[in-house]
Formats: sequence, C-alpha cells, structure tokens
Amino acid sequence: MKSPLISALLFAFALPLGLAAHAQKQGPVPTQALVNVDAKSTPPASASALTVFVNDHKQPVSAWEPVNPANAQVVLLIDDGLSPTTIGKELDNLRSFVRTLPPGVQITVGYMHNNKVSAFPLTADHELAASKLRLPQAMAGLDSNPYVSISFLVKNWAGLAAPSPSTTPATSSPGKARFILMLTDGVDPSYDGIQDSPFVKAAIEDAQRAGVSINELYYSNGWNTAGLTYLSQITQGTGGTNYFEGGNGNPMTTAPFLQLFQRSISQAYIATFNAPLGNNPAHDLVRVKFTAAKAKLHAPEAVRPGNVE
Repeated sequence: MKSPLISALLFAFALPLGLAAHAQKQGPVPTQALVNVDAKSTPPASASALTVFVNDHKQPVSAWEPVNPANAQVVLLIDDGLSPTTIGKELDNLRSFVRTLPPGVQITVGYMHNNKVSAFPLTADHELAASKLRLPQAMAGLDSNPYVSISFLVKNWAGLAAPSPSTTPATSSPGKARFILMLTDGVDPSYDGIQDSPFVKAAIEDAQRAGVSINELYYSNGWNTAGLTYLSQITQGTGGTNYFEGGNGNPMTTAPFLQLFQRSISQAYIATFNAPLGNNPAHDLVRVKFTAAKAKLHAPEAVRPGNVE
C-alpha cells in the first residue's frame, strides 16, 4: 500500500522567501541573520553587546530581538534510507518533541528520498504534525543525497504552505525564522568522503541565502562515517548544531538532543545590521562573524544582503 507521505505534497517551485527588492541598487542595505545562543551561555542583553564583522569589516548591530515562537518554522527532516529498526524505537521521542514545541511554532515532518523531500504543509497543530511521523522505508531506489535534498527543500520552502486537503496550513511569509533538524548518516553517495563535495557546498550556500539554520542528529549506516565531516560543515556554515554522542555510533536515545534543539529555538535571536549589496542581489553572499562577551553564538558564516528573517 502506498505510503501517504510518498504521495504527499512535493513542493511547487518558488524563489526563496525574504529577498528584498534591491535590483541594480548598490551600497549597504539592512540585513538580518538568525543567531542561536548556546544553551550554556547567557544571551546578550542588547545589540550593543554584539559585534559583527561583514567581509572582515566591523559593523554595528542595530537590532537584537528574540524569535517569537509564532515566527518560527521547523522542518523535522528524516532520511528515508535509514534503518526502520534504528529509528523505530525513537518514534515516541520524536512525537513527544513535536507535541511539546511552544505554541505557535509551525512544523512539518519531511522525508528525503530520490534527492527530493516530501512533506505535509507547515502547521501550528502539533498533534497533527506528530501523527505524520512514520518509519523510514529503506527501500531500493529511495536512496538520496541529503545535500541535494536540502537544496531542493530550502529553494522551495514556500511550497510548504501550499493547500492540502489533510490540513489547514499556517501562512508562510517573509520574516520567518527557519530551522531544519535532520536525521541522516550524512553520506554523499557521489563523493563518499574522498574529496570535497560540491553538493555540500551548494546546500550550505542555498541555506545561507534562504536564512535557514541546519541542525543534525547523526545516525550511522553502520559502515560509512564519511558523512560526519560533511554534516559538521553544513551545520557550521548555517549556524546550526551537531547533536550526536561522539564516536561513530548512534545515540542511545534522541530525547536529550531533542530537548537541546528545542531549547536552541527558545534562545534564537534575529540580528539586524548593514551589508553591502552587490550586482546580483538574488545570488550574492557576504561573510559574517558574530561575537559577544560571555556568550557562545551559533551563526551562519555567510548571509544574503537584504535578507529578512
């Protein structure tokens, strides 16, 4: 019997949200970045407590605002090639995580297969979203390059709000703080850790343009650990966090990591600053680095000038 998620909505093509109209305009433009404060750190009290370097030039931070739960969107992204036995014992923890998100947070459950993502629309109905969790299929032909899948997802994020008979989606609009929590082995089947993967690089840049923070919960496929390096690259590049026990094994339980991820959403902030606009505002990125005294920050390494979170 065909799984309802396999036949679920595949996102319609849409440009990334949050792009301000700056065609042919030069000079600095207000830009925003999603910044997470480490769970063990005290969040900076104001914009004056932060420093941001844009293309190695110091810039003032004009605003520093916590993310309102009603302004947050989360995609719980599961590799459909993972072992059903491994993930099966974690379904209750995953459902509990979805159900206990702060009211107002929009979430969907997505599955990566065939280099794409299938998911139901974003919703603030957490009970409904939890009901969409299922075992990975781990069937021949469903293998996916997780980084190609990520590029597909972030480029088509707007499709997550498309109508569906199974749910009434929350409105997706510019100005949403976007998070991905990905369960995968991270292996790029095209490169297998032999050399740098262009798909990883493309996924990082696509996520940076879309203002998406990518977080990962590592699950080994039992024989290839090359994905650990790639997963570290993509979380660091987008301001996310790696959640794993250490070594090469699977977590004993996902519960503590899911709690840490949920806490990271509650300690997410939007930083506003000026960034120089180039000749190609839909494509250009600028390097950024955030620092604050007595706080460890997780921020993207690059952002698109004019991006609005």
